Amino acid sequence: MREKRYNVFSAHLKDRFGARVHKISIDAGFACPNRDGTRERPGCLFCDPGGSGAVGIDRGFPVAEQLERGKEIMRRKYKAQQFLAYFQPFSNTAAALPVLRSLYDEALGVDNVVGLAVGTRPDCLPQEVVDLLSGYHRRTYLWLELGLQSVHDRTLAYLRRGHDYAIFADAYRRLRVQGVRVCVHVILGLPGESREDMLATADEMARLEVDGIKIHLLHVLAGTPLGELYNKGEVPVLSQDEYVGLAADFLERLHPRTLVQRLTGDGPRDILLAPQWSLNKWEVLNAIDDELERRGSRQGSRAPGKDVSGM
Repeated sequence: MREKRYNVFSAHLKDRFGARVHKISIDAGFACPNRDGTRERPGCLFCDPGGSGAVGIDRGFPVAEQLERGKEIMRRKYKAQQFLAYFQPFSNTAAALPVLRSLYDEALGVDNVVGLAVGTRPDCLPQEVVDLLSGYHRRTYLWLELGLQSVHDRTLAYLRRGHDYAIFADAYRRLRVQGVRVCVHVILGLPGESREDMLATADEMARLEVDGIKIHLLHVLAGTPLGELYNKGEVPVLSQDEYVGLAADFLERLHPRTLVQRLTGDGPRDILLAPQWSLNKWEVLNAIDDELERRGSRQGSRAPGKDVSGM
């Protein structure tokens, strides 16, 4: 297996824990204030009814049971030995503190669960929740996964995110003050964004020196408002070659220490409208490796204001 030209999260986990570690996605029954009616918002344009990235989760079971079921699968498929409990669908900080504490503690009480990953939105992080997360950061291995998608307010408004970049920046600052690791989610190929717009997001992530990042490509899913626009011919999607080039560009601009937790994605096969090439995940990842090798570059090669000559 050839050496990666970017900072791979799985290698970090192996170094940290000395064993193969995998995330287990769980649904703890959270809602999303951007779509549940509490804030009179219609929900994000791209999010499917089950919550983004919720494929394969055993909904309806207690958190501990979901984790036990997930452990068996991860051991069988990947020979995983230790696990992170990933609170994934919807906004997993949008509840009262006793509820959050109970759910997080339940996950950490499962054998061989060595940490937490908590997915949420920038506008679901009041200071008391940040303080709570800081406490878990001190007692266990914790990642706060924070959806952003783009640094451009016009794009966030188009996506109906319900927050602007300033709200993200404030939440990010308060998390980092307390040392909480933050993995930022961004999307390449959003409607109306040029290559320069997307790379401006990369430059801002480099400036912030984010701990981790998930780079997604724009998926168009049936049953979403974005899917309706796509069916009307109003949403262009990237070709595989375009995405590979953009992903390489993005990586070159990231801070070299940022951990890359995702570099592509494959939407649910049964509801994926476009792009169909995204289902060939390993082909896409190999193409990005090939492109970086062809360029003779790597993560951080073009990071703004950074001396990466020793890389």
